[in-house]
Amino acid sequence: MSNSTDASRPAVVPAPLRGALLVVVVEAAGLLGLAVAFLLDVLRGLVLDVGTTVAMAVFFLGLAVVLIAGGRALWRGRRWGRGPVITWQLLQAVMAIAVTGVLPVSLVVLLVLMSAGVIAGILWPSSREYASGTGSPSVLA
Repeated sequence: MSNSTDASRPAVVPAPLRGALLVVVVEAAGLLGLAVAFLLDVLRGLVLDVGTTVAMAVFFLGLAVVLIAGGRALWRGRRWGRGPVITWQLLQAVMAIAVTGVLPVSLVVLLVLMSAGVIAGILWPSSREYASGTGSPSVLA
């Protein structure tokens, strides 16, 4: 069983992966911010459907946790983190494109470019080599 101290991979996190993970942290912070905003709106009595708003807050919180867990796994050299992080990037890009008429075009372009950059950074050869460990998908590992 390989782990993050596997001697066959580089000891330093490659720059493309570091850049991608920085963007993932920003995305997770944004999702966390949305969750907090939804909950604050509920507490202030500004929403008509409390159940749906709380559910959205929990959903965004869950996405943030999954992104951080996947990013942490990649940072520690575990390849299982690729799946959730890349899946979110694809969903984010598709959602941004789908609401092009609602969001400013510059924001849509930014979200799509962020997603493409994260995917490229994670799949860069040095990043794949670094994050090739097959350890447990535990956040605590």
